Amino acid sequence: MATEAIDPRYEDLDQWPTASAIEAMVEGQLAAIASVRPLTGAIAAAAEAAAARLGSTGRLVYVGAGTSGRIAVQDGVELYPTFNWLPARVHFLMAGGLRALTEAVEGAEDDAEAGAQASRDAQLAPADVVFGLAASGRTPFTVAALQAARASGALTIGIANNPATPLLDAVEHPLVADTGPEIVAGSTRMKAGTAQKAILNLLSTAIMLRMGLIYRGRMVNMRVSNAKLRIRAQRMVADLAQVDLGAAGAALERGDHDIKTGVLIASGADVDEARALLSANNANLRAALLAWCGAE
Repeated sequence: MATEAIDPRYEDLDQWPTASAIEAMVEGQLAAIASVRPLTGAIAAAAEAAAARLGSTGRLVYVGAGTSGRIAVQDGVELYPTFNWLPARVHFLMAGGLRALTEAVEGAEDDAEAGAQASRDAQLAPADVVFGLAASGRTPFTVAALQAARASGALTIGIANNPATPLLDAVEHPLVADTGPEIVAGSTRMKAGTAQKAILNLLSTAIMLRMGLIYRGRMVNMRVSNAKLRIRAQRMVADLAQVDLGAAGAALERGDHDIKTGVLIASGADVDEARALLSANNANLRAALLAWCGAE
């Protein structure tokens, strides 16, 4: 596997000046991001398919082991505050359980039956979307979990860093970022991990985009949970409704700090009208504004 190979250019890395070693690592990170560019169309297709499946009840399910599992969990937990995605609509299948986030669980990634059982225990349904990550593309836990997920009817998306591997064969949407040998052989936490994180960021953000949770480049479904975010939400309402900050703040208060409701209130709707507009338009702010005042 390319990710496990030793690049002869870096065999004496421990003898290099620290600045030169870091420069090589930076170049490796840039190469990892470059490996994602050819996947634009495939990522878009996966995101559109996922958004179409999820509807109002589907879950985003993340599967992984070791570094890949930790990257997966990081992406999932960030959806809660960023897009106000309900915690009940995110599920993690981590080899070794969530304990493996902070300590190694020996042999967990090699247990294919545990992966398949984790998928069965999750009671996956056709509305669910399952992401599986493994740099090698061969991790038994992750491959088996994806196979079981696909058999259940869930939509499956696989991310690997080696082509022609079992993980890619197990899913409907295979995504391979061929990052090649690592600068420090034996760990895929650098180039491979960077590419995986970038792909997941792109995927989950594009899914939220297609779910109508982004409007005019703003996270209008953001959870307003602290003072900093209240200020950010106030500015969003002011910009989108073209009102001053005072009026924006008042609209947010009346709308229980829901940004989309606040924008509609600041645009002239009352609270009940704003909520009815969002309900009638699948919580899509653009559609609600068009229905209210023809704004785009």
